[in-house]
Amino acid sequence: MSSVISDAPAHCSLRAARARAANRAAPFVLNASILAALLAASSAPTPLYPLYQEQWGLSALVVTVVFSAYSLALLLALLTAGALSDHLGRRPVLVGALIVEAASMVLLAAAGGAASLIAARVLQGVATGAATGAAGAALLDLEDPRRPGRSALTNGIAPVGGMAAGVLASTLLIHFAPAPTVTVYVLLAALFAAQAIAVTFTTETAHRHAGALRSLRPQLSVPPTVRRALLTAGTGIVAVWALGGFYSSLGPALVRLVAPDAPQAARGMVFFTLSAAAALTVWTLRRTAPFATAIGGYLAVLPAAALTLSGLHGAGLPAIYGGAALAGIAFGAVSQGALRMILASLDEQDRAATLAAYYVLSYLSMSLPAVAAGAATQHYGLGTASHAYAILAALLAVAALAALAASRRGAAHPADNHLR
Repeated sequence: MSSVISDAPAHCSLRAARARAANRAAPFVLNASILAALLAASSAPTPLYPLYQEQWGLSALVVTVVFSAYSLALLLALLTAGALSDHLGRRPVLVGALIVEAASMVLLAAAGGAASLIAARVLQGVATGAATGAAGAALLDLEDPRRPGRSALTNGIAPVGGMAAGVLASTLLIHFAPAPTVTVYVLLAALFAAQAIAVTFTTETAHRHAGALRSLRPQLSVPPTVRRALLTAGTGIVAVWALGGFYSSLGPALVRLVAPDAPQAARGMVFFTLSAAAALTVWTLRRTAPFATAIGGYLAVLPAAALTLSGLHGAGLPAIYGGAALAGIAFGAVSQGALRMILASLDEQDRAATLAAYYVLSYLSMSLPAVAAGAATQHYGLGTASHAYAILAALLAVAALAALAASRRGAAHPADNHLR
């Protein structure tokens, strides 16, 4: 009898642990799906840009402006509402943002020209910026102590996996749907509406804090504990996200320049190649040390740039796709390595704000160089713009390698640093 009594607390504790794990599982999957869906919606227009150009006569500069309008609106939302879920809670911010996201999909489906397309992308960027920080922070809130690192991994793989899925779905719908510039957005609107409803049934994971209105003032709040990691990894983050922006906005045009007779699907699928390679890299390197992961990513930028340029000098479409795949490997490795270094020592109240700062840097790097490339394409041609872009990305990667090496030397000799 005494044995049964002594075992009872252990059984109760085991049942409680299992119940807590089960309670985490569904909200964790939901928030991961929200991150993936948001980024799928962000990349879904990429295969459609050539259709928009043919229908409305858009220039390369206008295409990059359409692409960057989303990114810059997202940045504004991150600067203002990025930390809002730290004050109001994850659930109300996510529900509101997902409703706005669904509305932006309806506007994209109804767009009839560049102006309406830009307006819809701006609204989408605002909603995505508000939701990204909240969903990413919710994943950190739901971290399972028995599976440490899963939240950081999901924050790394869900966005790139979502981007790949968005490009693939949009490309397939071009061939099989009667109205490809409408169908993909209608499907996404329905998905976001369903996710908003599902979020209302989840339990709030964040402790509310005062100062919600004050948090809406544009600001970047980076805790001192992660500031050094963000500064060290910053140059590499700029390099890989700039490559992502180039392939997302001008990748289809580059394919058309190198292989004018290539099928329509080949144009959009170049960014799918990058996104799929990034997602696979994040998963493959999930147990590799963040420092080594980041170093490998920086090194991959150099052959990615060289291979892409070789496509313009006779190597053709295989080189463009090879360069995109290597760029995806660099993107996945740097994103995961940098994010894990940044998230290594975060308090709960700093989670959304820190993720917002990371995404601000990322999306600035993705949008501003893409607009510059669009303007350069307008004046000097896509070939010249591609050369300048690839060289700049390679130089940034070299600078990132130097910064990371210097950081490692500094960590190895703290006493010397103190004396200096």
